[in-house]
Formats: sequence, structure tokens, C-alpha cells
Amino acid sequence: MTLYAVDPQALKDTVAATLGALARRIDLKWGEVTVVVAPADYLAAARLLKESPGCQFEQLVDLCGVDYSEYRMGGYDGPRFCVVSHLLSVSLNQRVRLKVFAADDDAPVIDSVTGLWDSANWFEREAFDLFGIIFEGHADLRRILTDYGFVGHPFRKDFPTEGHVEMRYDPERRRVIYQTVTIEPREIIPRVIREDKYGGLQ
Repeated sequence: MTLYAVDPQALKDTVAATLGALARRIDLKWGEVTVVVAPADYLAAARLLKESPGCQFEQLVDLCGVDYSEYRMGGYDGPRFCVVSHLLSVSLNQRVRLKVFAADDDAPVIDSVTGLWDSANWFEREAFDLFGIIFEGHADLRRILTDYGFVGHPFRKDFPTEGHVEMRYDPERRRVIYQTVTIEPREIIPRVIREDKYGGLQ
């Protein structure tokens, strides 16, 4: 059973012909076409994929950030942050994955595609909130999942799983306060079942 109404190889060829030199790499694996473009070409490539005959990817169904800093157990030496967009053509019943890596690991900046797909609005805010990726041209880039006073980006690989601060309600101050995380490590001891008197049986 195929996931596409079109031949994935034919789609790969169409995307290659449409993007030309804008595509750094086009892969076909497991019946899925993935295109990698440079940050400077991202917006132009996205526009071509949306508007060109044979592509017509009218919908952006997902956009997310990826942190490659610990990819392959640290054996990866490419750019750290990537933005991955999943595009759908309803009219042609086909999908493509568009990837772009931020040029600067310390300050990842990628063009916003909200001018092409309205659905990118919240997806880009989520990638900004969780990974710290800045989307140039986004009209309202602010946190969407974490609290207003949250410090850091929790999906980055170097962010501690317990976080930096925690909040709680202080009854004396009658408000929510932030404090240093107070999670203490617990010893997990397996429960021992005494077979001779298990369940009250003799």
C-alpha cells in the first residue's frame, strides 16, 4: 500500500526541477521526499513549492524545531538547529518535507513562512518557545506553551529535565512565586513480595 497517489520518484524529480539550485539535497526514503535548502533560500523555495505547477503544496500541516546537538551520540558535526516543515498538496494528493538548518548555533534565525501559510503562526511560536529559534518577519513571535517568566528553551538538549526554577503558591504573600528547583533524588527500591504469606494465604 502506497501513501501517495503519485509515484514518489516522480515527485522527487518534479521538486528537483522546480527548485533547481535552491535545493541543497533531495532524499527519497520510505516513500517520502525530503528537501534540504539553505537559510537564504528557504523562503523562495517554500514559495515555489506552494505555487509551482506539479507541486501545489497549499497546506503547511506541521512545522517544528529540531536540536541536533546530541545526534548520533555526539558524532554529528553539522549545524545544531533545524526547522522541519511538512507540506501537503490536497489537489495533487502528495506530501513533501522541507528542512532548513540555521546558520548560527548561538542565535538561530530562520525566515518566517507565515506570509505563505497562516498555519505557520502557532507552529513558529512553538519552535521559538521550545528551541529558541527566531523567525524573521513573524508578526507576533512570543512564547506559547511556557509561562511568561520562563527562562530558557525546554526542548534544547542542554536544558535540564527538572528545569531551573519552579513555581508555587505562597500563602503568606498570597501570590505565585518562583524559586530554585527543590526536587530531591529518590531511591527507588523494588518491592519485595514474601511468598510464604502473600495475600494472606498460608
